[in-house]
Amino acid sequence: MNVAVIFAGGAGKRMNTKSKPKQFLKLHGKPILIYTLELFQQAPSIDGIVVAMLEGWISYSLDLIEEYRITKVKSVIPGGETGQESIFKGVEKAHELYPDDSVVLVHDGVRPLVDVNTIENCINCVKKYGNAITVSPATETIALMGEQESVGEILPRSECQLAKAPQCFNLGEFYEMHLKARSVGYCDFIDSASLMQFYGHKLYTVQGPAENIKITTPGDFYIFRAIVDARENSQIFGL
Repeated sequence: MNVAVIFAGGAGKRMNTKSKPKQFLKLHGKPILIYTLELFQQAPSIDGIVVAMLEGWISYSLDLIEEYRITKVKSVIPGGETGQESIFKGVEKAHELYPDDSVVLVHDGVRPLVDVNTIENCINCVKKYGNAITVSPATETIALMGEQESVGEILPRSECQLAKAPQCFNLGEFYEMHLKARSVGYCDFIDSASLMQFYGHKLYTVQGPAENIKITTPGDFYIFRAIVDARENSQIFGL
């Protein structure tokens, strides 16, 4: 079985939104969260979806899921105070619903530009190697921070890549690592990949689209809009 855990517990403070969290901002009348969920709905190998959501927005989310016929959503549960806490709650629910040998795909609710091909490739990678971290090549120079506002080491771009999502694992093993981290108070990992690497797991990559951005700021939303509009125009004009 293959289950997606979509965490959408953020309040969107960097978006400066006053009425709705960022995952409910609409583009062409459709919320960002629905754009994301539709991709996992369309992926042939996905059997179910668990959504970890801001508790006060669960009812609204369920209405949207019904309206857009996202039939693979099996549960919408309250998220946590942090991204890692929301992921854990989603994974915990997935562990209740699916067997240990399932593949779990962890994805941001505000990362709506992944594609079905990447989702399928991630599942295949987990079945082959035990995990899959979606990445894209670094397109700009990356420099470490030096002392007193100086530039530290400049890393060769050809050796760098950007870790994105979905980040995918064996469900039973991933749930176990979360429990292990929580038992000793390790609750501030930046993402699932860093948690698994911390506990000694060798991680494997799947190349995803460069446009697979996380919508965090107003600028990200404008990029999202431009990409969606460009895709629609190419379909209209047969480009």
